[in-house]
Amino acid sequence: MNRAIELAKNAIRSAYPNPAVGCVIVHQNKIIGEGYTSPYGGSHAEVNAIASVKDPSLLQDSELYVTLEPCAHYGKTPPCANLIVTSKIPRVYIGLLDPNPQVAGKGIEILKEHQIEVSQGILEEACKKHHRRFLCFQENKRPYITLKWAETKDHFIAPTNEMRSKTAEPFWISSKASRARVHLWRSKEQAILIGAKTLREDNPLLDVRMVQGMNPTPIIIDPKLSIDASYHLYANPDLIVFVDHSNVFKQDEYPFRILKIDFSKEVIPQLMEHLYRLKILSVFVEGGAYTLNEFLKSGIWDEAKVIQSTNEFKNGINSPEIKRTPVKTEILESDCISYYINSPNE
Repeated sequence: MNRAIELAKNAIRSAYPNPAVGCVIVHQNKIIGEGYTSPYGGSHAEVNAIASVKDPSLLQDSELYVTLEPCAHYGKTPPCANLIVTSKIPRVYIGLLDPNPQVAGKGIEILKEHQIEVSQGILEEACKKHHRRFLCFQENKRPYITLKWAETKDHFIAPTNEMRSKTAEPFWISSKASRARVHLWRSKEQAILIGAKTLREDNPLLDVRMVQGMNPTPIIIDPKLSIDASYHLYANPDLIVFVDHSNVFKQDEYPFRILKIDFSKEVIPQLMEHLYRLKILSVFVEGGAYTLNEFLKSGIWDEAKVIQSTNEFKNGINSPEIKRTPVKTEILESDCISYYINSPNE
């Protein structure tokens, strides 16, 4: 199962909005087949693992390990549970039950109906951690939210406008190694979100240019639809912009998707409803202090990654504050990264 989890990590980004599943087939204590979820619309992990077995006759005396319950419904591909049955695999070990109502135990039922020996809950906590984005989407009806910011040693997230006006160069708070790490984090999430102020002040690309991987879908909270062709993101066809419902515009005049919400009401829950409908499983929030604080105040967040440098601004915009103990800290070059989990028990 550990190997299945490692394989599944290869599919975290490309499988969206499907879960990134890993599968291993063992014959007499030897791995004879492996697979993970193909990019969306392609084969599931079990299909790829079974197809990788060079001698299919061995399947009749083999064990299949899979991080998530085999699917039982027809979607883009046929049910994996049926393939396991027709392949005559006698023993199946499952990490997690699938909370998707279309599966939710039905895959196991199919296997047991055909006298296949099923064991579940194998390395369950490790599988839960790996599938946390999918589980959050299914159980909470919203994307998995990760907050990220970099702050100075004296707890500022950005310089003052006066400090910005003195130089055309960007104010880098964190080290180059930390910036590369941020791009790696971005590559694991389906979408990335900022506010209008970050758009105006930084004109970001929000891509993963410092690492190999897929760019996340960019999202901007921009009530007045202030973005124009002078911004890098304007021409990105995947861009989603949230504007105030009172805003009048013609969608066909813009190269990106525009969605309306009511900014006189709580914004974050409305965002979550829209993103759930769009089947976005995870969002990496890199907004400025206001946007990050809105998520923190709402309680709608799951992880936070805070990079603290040794630099000091002496003045600037205060960084957000998480009043809990980090679950882990890490030193990366001159920076300290603190990792937080929004546990309901705290």
